[in-house]
Amino acid sequence: MSVRTQSSEESGGTVHRAGFACFVGRPNAGKSTLTNALVGQKVAITANQPQTTRHTVRGIVHRPDAQLILVDTPGLHKPRTLLGERLNDVVRTTWAEVDVIGFCLPANEKIGPGDRFIAKELAGIRKTPKVAIVTKTDLVDSKSLAEQLIAIDQLGKELGIEWAEIVPVSAVGAKQVDLLADLLVPLLPEGPALYPEGDLTDEPEQVMIAELIREAALEGVRDELPHSIAVVVEEMLPREDRPADRPLLDIHANVYIERPSQKGIIIGPKGKRLKEVGIKSRKHIEALLGTPVFLDLHVKVAKDWQRDPKQLRRLGF
Repeated sequence: MSVRTQSSEESGGTVHRAGFACFVGRPNAGKSTLTNALVGQKVAITANQPQTTRHTVRGIVHRPDAQLILVDTPGLHKPRTLLGERLNDVVRTTWAEVDVIGFCLPANEKIGPGDRFIAKELAGIRKTPKVAIVTKTDLVDSKSLAEQLIAIDQLGKELGIEWAEIVPVSAVGAKQVDLLADLLVPLLPEGPALYPEGDLTDEPEQVMIAELIREAALEGVRDELPHSIAVVVEEMLPREDRPADRPLLDIHANVYIERPSQKGIIIGPKGKRLKEVGIKSRKHIEALLGTPVFLDLHVKVAKDWQRDPKQLRRLGF
């Protein structure tokens, strides 16, 4: 078993590589946090409850020797709704199209049925190299970490998966994140950069803004409404009659929930919660766009949208 804890210098000439890597793992295994740490900026939404990522967010890591494009997929899970089935299809399609797969397993949780479910699926994908990434190492001591590394090595042997690398990382503590990039790069095909220098993601701005609003809306109500919130940005327009040195962007967005009874939870007493959601997400949106923003939020009911194909399409799934 080869566990990497420090980078080995590549010898020889300057070959440029570019390609796609995707992180898989059960919900809340640290995939989005890792994407953000590698890119060095917030491109994937993170929250403390599982299943927050619904779109494939690509983060782009620019290096002198390579361009690593990270595809962040929803967590693969046993689906209970039509939305769940669609999310799983997205995952499998993505796996078939990337150059390397990073399987994220948290250091602080024993390997469970969810991890085995994913590992079995991975075992069926023969050609793509697979890297086992042990996340959240800041939450365990060295003995527990060693036990987890051995368990992951065993899991590979049991299912016939040959790990290209096993890498412990802490995205929060920024430990070994650069090393992970060093180990993923040699697994990419040789070729020129696929995106312009400076691009961090190919997500449309409107999708990213909707995700930032959704992240703020989920905070504090994750136990009550973990999957019931969808956000659609209806329009983004520069405010007219503003001097060039003081622009203002008007953003109108709808926050959709599934039942009228959930409206009060999102809005809060005297509209206090919705106001907080607006303030919090506006800060992140202004940082993303680099311009002052006026954010207008409305809460609407889309009855049982997770089970209705028409509504799923309208909400972008």
